[in-house]
Amino acid sequence: MKAVIAWWDLAGSTQTVASLRTALHRDGVEDWASIPGLVSKFWFSDPVAGRWGAVMVFASADHARLPLPPNRAAALIGRPPTVRLVGDVEALVTGPAVPEGDRPWQ
Repeated sequence: MKAVIAWWDLAGSTQTVASLRTALHRDGVEDWASIPGLVSKFWFSDPVAGRWGAVMVFASADHARLPLPPNRAAALIGRPPTVRLVGDVEALVTGPAVPEGDRPWQ
């Protein structure tokens, strides 16, 4: 498996964590549900430090190289990620499912 981590420092951008969160929940998630070989993707933020990012885990290096949906964060922020890392996933654990009513991200 391969992991791709990307994040932006929002200093100098007109975007904020709040504005990016709104855009993500409005139209940023659906396109990712049908990506072949995508094991998991999650978005993260640090409002205090002004950072926004995502982590993607792919089933293989070949899957990680397939075309992806448009990078909406880059388009909104106006530049590519400040940091982009790619590495091997040595192990992956998921916990028990979170009941729908207990999901703070929805």
